[in-house]
Amino acid sequence: MKEKFLKILLNPKYIFGIYLIISVITAISKYCRGDYAINNYLIFKNVFFNTINQKNLFIHYPDLYFDLNHYGVFFSILIAPFAIMPDWLGISLWNIANTFIFIYGIYKLPFSDSKKAIFALLCVQEYITAALSLQFNIALTGLLVLSTIYIYEKKEIKSVTAILVGVFVKIYGIVGLTQFFFIKNKIKFILSGIVIFILFFFIPMVYSSPQFVVQSYSDWFHSIVEKNDENQVLGNMQDISLMGFFRRILGDPSISNWVFLGVGLPLFALPYIRIKQYKHYAFQLMILASTLLFLVLFSSSSESPTYIIAVVGVLIWFFLQKERTPFILGLLIFVIIFTCFSTSDLFPKFVKENYIIKYSLKAVPCIVIWLRISYELLTQDFEKDYSLN
Repeated sequence: MKEKFLKILLNPKYIFGIYLIISVITAISKYCRGDYAINNYLIFKNVFFNTINQKNLFIHYPDLYFDLNHYGVFFSILIAPFAIMPDWLGISLWNIANTFIFIYGIYKLPFSDSKKAIFALLCVQEYITAALSLQFNIALTGLLVLSTIYIYEKKEIKSVTAILVGVFVKIYGIVGLTQFFFIKNKIKFILSGIVIFILFFFIPMVYSSPQFVVQSYSDWFHSIVEKNDENQVLGNMQDISLMGFFRRILGDPSISNWVFLGVGLPLFALPYIRIKQYKHYAFQLMILASTLLFLVLFSSSSESPTYIIAVVGVLIWFFLQKERTPFILGLLIFVIIFTCFSTSDLFPKFVKENYIIKYSLKAVPCIVIWLRISYELLTQDFEKDYSLN
């Protein structure tokens, strides 16, 4: 019985199947709680309908949903198949589609089947948090992982497509270009990227109009700038980041993002001086891990469901380790408890509201891991010190 249980537990196919089941359960559970609970999905589906009707995508529609849309007009074509379905079905299939991209990214990682299964199991709590929000973060994580893997596999067109989907939906996909230096056929990547960029830019014009699409991109830019300013508020559910942590500890929301980026960007970029390490897949994957963490830690838009991106970065770092010392294991446990379970019932409501949320403490373990990754990228030999098996 024990052997049978372990066989299931260490088989990624079973674990991935559980993910798909969870994706449906979380979607239906949200649907059953009414429109307030599925507000994110209502925003998403109306990106499609508002595009067809050529209505501003970035203003309030209190009769349809609360809050504002921050996804680009290209997103309308992605959400269209789900938007035209009854909500209960559209939500379920939307979650399934996001989850499939996510688990396919894990499946393509160069780890053994047992490691992939454990990887997915360790992600599950953060995945549930993201799945309950019905957001695109789950798929975006998978796309960023796949963009790196496709570069290593010399599939430049697939890689740039994955990156540009992320860019046109949520801007964040631009960080996929951190792998650019590892591309063998850069000309193919650039030329195919230009073609796909143009295609993605013009597709929404087919069912709206050129004027509307151009205006939408202008409106999108302004909405992102405004959202960044709104996020820098002490104690809200946004800015759960390295920047938010320091702003809240110091009690000063006016500290500019550029103060932190002035330190973070050079530290992030410094490992690129190690050109001899470029050829090692482990180095490329460690850059990916750093990127996934950096994306979350240095964004004022980071919220709890965004941390599926960061946690995948943590786990890539962990499974690349050839020797998992007590220190390395301790860091992973730190992340699992204080990042993944920080918003769960593991912590009393008083602690969550007055410490974890108030001071963006969910970010702290990921800050420590990112600094550790930065150190390893600058000092370790990725041919000898890391394992892909």
